[in-house]
Amino acid sequence: MDQKDLEYFRLLLLARREALMDAPPPVEPLRDAPTDKVDEDLQPLAEMNQMIASNRNKARLGSIRLIEEAIERIDEEPDEYGLCLSCEEPIMRRRLELMPWVTLCVDCQSRQEQAQANRAAGGRRHITDYED
Repeated sequence: MDQKDLEYFRLLLLARREALMDAPPPVEPLRDAPTDKVDEDLQPLAEMNQMIASNRNKARLGSIRLIEEAIERIDEEPDEYGLCLSCEEPIMRRRLELMPWVTLCVDCQSRQEQAQANRAAGGRRHITDYED
């Protein structure tokens, strides 16, 4: 990957990070003041909204972490960016354009997901299940 491509992906990553850093819409409180009574019918809905907001925030932070790791790879090891960490083959450009933080090619990602599904289902372990 040449310097022009690396700069393109770096700018793409920075734009995605900036979009994720924008504050998500806040969860509306059930009451305006701490002394107000809470409508018991609304309590389950409020708890569900808080859980959704919490899960959304965890996902956003995870995505930001992956993006920052990809930016760090571009800055510190530019020759390694865009190569699969498992098979060391180039990751397809279209895949990188859609998800510039990915570290595995489609084949290795599929094998990893299949191994995880087998482990979750209690299936037999294979020698490839022990790769990092």
